[in-house]
Amino acid sequence: MKMEDFRLDGKVALVTGGTYGIGYAIAKGLAAAGATITFCDIKPELVEKGLASYKADGIKAYGYVCNVCDEPAVQEMVAKIEKEVGVVDILVNNAGIIKRIPMIEMSAADFRQVIDVDLNAPFICAKAVIPSMIKKGHGKIINICSMMSELGRETVSAYAAAKGGLKMLTRNICSEYGGYNIQCNAIGPGYIATPQTAPLRERQPDGSRHPFDSFICAKTPAGRWLEADELAAPAVFLASDASNAVNGHILYVDGGILAYIGKQPN
Repeated sequence: MKMEDFRLDGKVALVTGGTYGIGYAIAKGLAAAGATITFCDIKPELVEKGLASYKADGIKAYGYVCNVCDEPAVQEMVAKIEKEVGVVDILVNNAGIIKRIPMIEMSAADFRQVIDVDLNAPFICAKAVIPSMIKKGHGKIINICSMMSELGRETVSAYAAAKGGLKMLTRNICSEYGGYNIQCNAIGPGYIATPQTAPLRERQPDGSRHPFDSFICAKTPAGRWLEADELAAPAVFLASDASNAVNGHILYVDGGILAYIGKQPN
């Protein structure tokens, strides 16, 4: 093993939704390993905020406004990145949404929107970068799956369907393009401590834990929420030459939830 196999110097990474949260944490990790970061988001104000955050962290990044569900827009963005920065060596399909609605109350339009963002968009983005990866002779695609790629839970029928599909898209990209030295893998995060989940982790007025906080910590062998930064090293591994023999794999970074049946009730 050579430590330089984990380096990403000279590589261009595209992180969709890389303006905050998990996408931003992964992008920072890739940058620390030497990659040049490009990212996109659907809102101009989020791209501007992302650029300011990268600059504050000492990272030169390139931001693009793009709806990843719009195939012509994605093709145009990738062509622009190739012209302005270079061929995309690493794609991280991070952009995603969730709608927590009981299935019988969910409209087909809402279901389709989740599928569009969480499954169709990774297909569109991968399709846009693969031709140049083939020409270059290598490429890394990292999809952001979920524990809902394996498990069901109330109110997340669309999200679970999309993430289950993304797991299989990951394996199929591996199957179709592994012969071109393109590795497509996925990361399945567990429950991550972010500003969005902060209200679920706050102590209640009586000092007790929020019920959902207690539920997650009891279901996680690690006994805690995970930090977004803990996804960076797995992403660097999957983006680097160190993982050239790893393809079609879903790496669950979940603190052990999927391995654990839970504690026996008292």
